[in-house]
Amino acid sequence: MDAAGRNQLGRRTLLRATAVIPAAGTAAIASGTTPGYAATAKADGHRYDSESPRFSLAVLPDTQYLFDADSSDPEPLRATFRYLVSQREDANIAFMAHLGDVTEHGSREEITLAATVFGTLHGKVPYSVLAGNHDIDSSTDDQRGDSAYLDAFGPRRFSAMPTFGGASPDGYNSYHVLPAGGREWLVLALDWRISDSGLRWAQKVLDAHPTLPAVLTTHDLAWADDGGSAQLSDNGRRLWDGLVRGNDQIFLALGGHYWPPGRTVLTNDAGHDVHIHITNYQDRYYGGAGMIRLYAFDLARDVIDVETFSPWFLSRDPEKRTPLEAETIELTGPVDRFSLSIDFERRFSSFAPVVPRKPRPASAVMPRGTLAYWRFDASGTAARAGADGPVGTDTVLRDLSGHGNDLRVTRLHESEPEILTWSGEHHGDQPAHASLRFDGGKAPDRGAVLTTSATAPLNSEKFTAGYTIETFIKLPDPFEDDHAWMGILSWEGRNGDAGKTTGWSPDEPTCSLNVTPERFLQFVVYPQVQDADPTSWSHALPVGRWTHVAVVNDGHHTVVYVDGSKIARNPGQPSTGIATLGKPFVIGGTQFEEKFGQGFYGWIGDTRIVKRALRPQDFMTAPA
Repeated sequence: MDAAGRNQLGRRTLLRATAVIPAAGTAAIASGTTPGYAATAKADGHRYDSESPRFSLAVLPDTQYLFDADSSDPEPLRATFRYLVSQREDANIAFMAHLGDVTEHGSREEITLAATVFGTLHGKVPYSVLAGNHDIDSSTDDQRGDSAYLDAFGPRRFSAMPTFGGASPDGYNSYHVLPAGGREWLVLALDWRISDSGLRWAQKVLDAHPTLPAVLTTHDLAWADDGGSAQLSDNGRRLWDGLVRGNDQIFLALGGHYWPPGRTVLTNDAGHDVHIHITNYQDRYYGGAGMIRLYAFDLARDVIDVETFSPWFLSRDPEKRTPLEAETIELTGPVDRFSLSIDFERRFSSFAPVVPRKPRPASAVMPRGTLAYWRFDASGTAARAGADGPVGTDTVLRDLSGHGNDLRVTRLHESEPEILTWSGEHHGDQPAHASLRFDGGKAPDRGAVLTTSATAPLNSEKFTAGYTIETFIKLPDPFEDDHAWMGILSWEGRNGDAGKTTGWSPDEPTCSLNVTPERFLQFVVYPQVQDADPTSWSHALPVGRWTHVAVVNDGHHTVVYVDGSKIARNPGQPSTGIATLGKPFVIGGTQFEEKFGQGFYGWIGDTRIVKRALRPQDFMTAPA
């Protein structure tokens, strides 16, 4: 495109070619409302993890100056494609989208060369290629009929790709369905000047895939000022009014054509954000040198990290790069390197709501060796007050394993009944959709604990062959500065009475899982066999969010997992069994010098103790 006028397109007389460019696969044109071409499944031979919560979408803007008559030089683009292929596994690249203006004049020679270069991606990275105004007669829309571009980059080229979903009957609009992040995503690749029939086709694609989040790509979408602030172009406004604003699925729209690059956020009819981006570097040194953007989706962090760089310059010896090459390796300004914070679950909830996991019966989560299992819904209590009401001291919290490790309530330090209440709060993967809210604290000490009876078999269990202790907890937000060390669970009894002499203090309990005032998790155990106190430490736990904690001992060593991930500070010394003393097991507190200080502050959900080491895939968060 021409930079002058920004939003005004200057007509250019293009050389239109009639050559037929060979393309992969075959397809039949369909009539009516169905896509013009049907997809053919094909296995991709390169490693790509469609289940990982982290994946990348590569975006390639205008390459026209690399395919410009007798001055064509496709080597920068070859380097870009080599990079995408070689880095597909490490960057988990799901797809590459070209934004149009593949060539400068749309001539047979230029398009033939481009088609050959793009062929290096076949079977290695799925991709789409749009027509830009330099690739076809710029005065036409997608009903223009045959063209050299359509022969080379029409649906026949993509029909064998596993992502290809179909194309409009005219062949200039297409869509792909990407498996990524454990779900499917839709990429709509729309012509540079879409017709009314093209808009109707795109709407039917969205209607046929109503639960898929969609990324729209087109050549002419928006233009930006020198500060990177973007606004819709005329063609972009047509797309916005005719398609984007009324379809909440479209959350990201990408265009090229104009420079400088820029971005903006618009609000659709559902009141949600739609990110509008321009990416084009043909005005940079060497026509942009095959520069690409990587949109790195991180569903775990709810963010898209964007970076822009030239693999061609990146591959060169740093000591031999010219100043212009060094300057163009990577662009780091706010419109070229940035992060988008998107709560994906919330953003997609209107068309693809997350279906909450249903409660699971106790029988479904008691594997071999289960010694105790407590849950705080109706199935786990002999008497339960109304939701959110206080838990009475006469309440019995049943051990659903059937081993008789029932729990009873004790309020600490003359605390009021509201110190312990029923709650419907729960971790999304928790078997029971209920918990207990503990309102413990210090100054003065207060709280409540749940303890087994004096004769419960859990009190004396030694676990010399290994064990797994699991629980779900949630710390309040804000986590007020009124809390000392507090116990999540423990066994009563001094380790000094168990004959342990090397620990921090003989008054510590023989085993406890605690939270520090800084919200670090601590698991300390005095083994049955060794005279030691191997202690595990976690990172600072989040507030306002449920956390799953699992302590796993294989009979020799102990490992603590937080949300299924092994923490860093697990002790290396041997640890066999637990030096229990026949005294009660406790949830909600830890004794020191045989006295309770403050009780736990937050929520505690399902808690399970198994008399063997479980694997992470067998934790209570695992699928049934």
